[in-house]
Amino acid sequence: MEYLKKFYPFIIPYKKYAYLNIFFNALYALFSTLSFVALVPVLKVIFSDQHPVVTEPIYTGISNIKDYIENSLNFFIVDKIETYGDFKVLMFMVSIIIAIFLLKNLFNYLAMYYITFLRNGVLKDIRNVLFDKIVTLPLSFYSEKTKGDTISRVSADVDEVKNSFLSILEMIVREPLTILFSLAVMLFMSVKLTLFVFIFIPISGFIISKVGKSLKKGSLKVQQEQGIFLSILEETMSGLRIIKAFDVEKVFAKKFEDSNDRYYNYSNTLLNRQNLASPISEFLGIIVIGILLVYGGYLVFVDNSMEASIFLGYIMLAYNVLTPAKAIAKASYGVKKGNGAANRILEFLESENTIQEIENPIIKKTFESDVTVNNISFKYQDDLVLKNFNLFVPKGKTVALVGQSGSGKSTIANLITRFYDVNEGQITIDGIDIKDLSQSSLRGMLGVVSQDSILFNDTINNNLKIGKQDASDDEVIEALKIANAWEFVKDLPNGIESNIGDSGNKLSGGQKQRLSIARAVLKNPPIMILDEATSALDTESERLVQSALENMMRNRTSIVIAHRLSTIQNADEIVVMQKGEIVEQGKHAELIAKNGVYKMLVEMQSFD
Repeated sequence: MEYLKKFYPFIIPYKKYAYLNIFFNALYALFSTLSFVALVPVLKVIFSDQHPVVTEPIYTGISNIKDYIENSLNFFIVDKIETYGDFKVLMFMVSIIIAIFLLKNLFNYLAMYYITFLRNGVLKDIRNVLFDKIVTLPLSFYSEKTKGDTISRVSADVDEVKNSFLSILEMIVREPLTILFSLAVMLFMSVKLTLFVFIFIPISGFIISKVGKSLKKGSLKVQQEQGIFLSILEETMSGLRIIKAFDVEKVFAKKFEDSNDRYYNYSNTLLNRQNLASPISEFLGIIVIGILLVYGGYLVFVDNSMEASIFLGYIMLAYNVLTPAKAIAKASYGVKKGNGAANRILEFLESENTIQEIENPIIKKTFESDVTVNNISFKYQDDLVLKNFNLFVPKGKTVALVGQSGSGKSTIANLITRFYDVNEGQITIDGIDIKDLSQSSLRGMLGVVSQDSILFNDTINNNLKIGKQDASDDEVIEALKIANAWEFVKDLPNGIESNIGDSGNKLSGGQKQRLSIARAVLKNPPIMILDEATSALDTESERLVQSALENMMRNRTSIVIAHRLSTIQNADEIVVMQKGEIVEQGKHAELIAKNGVYKMLVEMQSFD
């Protein structure tokens, strides 16, 4: 119930369907009880169990209501039999029973019809909120989570919530009301017999809860293991080229099989415990039915205090209690099983987004003077990656960051784009701290071209329009020309409407990178961040991409993170970094003349 309460906000928009479900479930429960009660007059006729009543009974008060109802029933049956005969009365009563069963099943269908909209609506909204959370959480969150685990939460965990929590919504009213109505009639028929049923309910509930306690823990293991093997699957598909090249297919197959075996064992244990619900509740139920048959037989045959027809009707009603009781027991196990999945979903939804906007952020649409990194320090975990770092980038200038791997170059890009927040100091644009800007306006001023060309399984046109949703085809083509990409795009069968495959795998590395540049060109931001945009390319592709970059950076403020130093010799300022600090700074010729770290880096790359 603790978890179910946390899902209430998802249920509220569909409350009208919940009310309709409750209404029709209440009618179903009522007619379910009436369907068995209606059998009693039929049994009276069949067994000739009715007692003649000469005059119609008179109601004398609540204290004698049981005798009044029994005598009225006997009077009605005897009167109709004398008028129409036994068989016609029997046919009439059977018709009434059929009508009651028809209404019972109609109400059951309507209850399920309306709950369908609630269940599927809640699932839809949970998935939407989960996806919104995925795209809004900072990159730092995913450095500690696997893709497979996240995918498992959105798919498998949501399905488990559907099969456990949401499946009991249709039982919350129907089954308890069916039990309540049946017990009320049973109590009316025989107080003594009903005492056995009242004793049975808490005992069976206690036994079932004891068995079900381990289900939550087992469910959590199943969901976690599912996340693990989905991660292995995702990594295998992403790295298939390397796996084949190094001939380690069997290694990865073994890794997946081990995880799949654990999932198999956890699932077997969990489902076998869950499957105890029905046998246990049925066994407990048959014990009670057995006791009722023995004691009821005594009341009918020895004590003569109960009619055989009423006793048979009572047994049928007792069965009408056992069926929903079994359903509740099974649903209870399902809820305990679903607790693990619900816990994982809520854990994800309640994850804190560390990159927060201030209450009334500044909306800035133009870039006017400079980007300043002012005395910042930053660490991903324990060790500082940047220490008291300063950088000044005037409007219209190109500043290049160089240094060995791990010197903190790419971290600067992550901080300026506010994928991460600085631990100390501040980064400003036109003197405004980027934490005070709305994230939309900050990233609206920035264009990013990274080392890894992130493209989507869509057309070239749609991939580029991510940068500018309302761009015309002519603008797209112009951006492709600036990025030196039009030369290959125009030769594709469908031009800009050609699908480039998953992650752009239908294209070469250089082609993908030029499309990334074209996307940034189409966006036309005032500030461009290039994160080692040519480091993964061959010489010919690098030449084309470098030319495209120069076209893009013309008259634009650019921060270039460079691995290949040949690409930044014309930068207005080159900043040489080492272990998160600036060790040299100046133009290319000045740094060469210093004969320091920069010159050493250049010589290592055999650059003249």
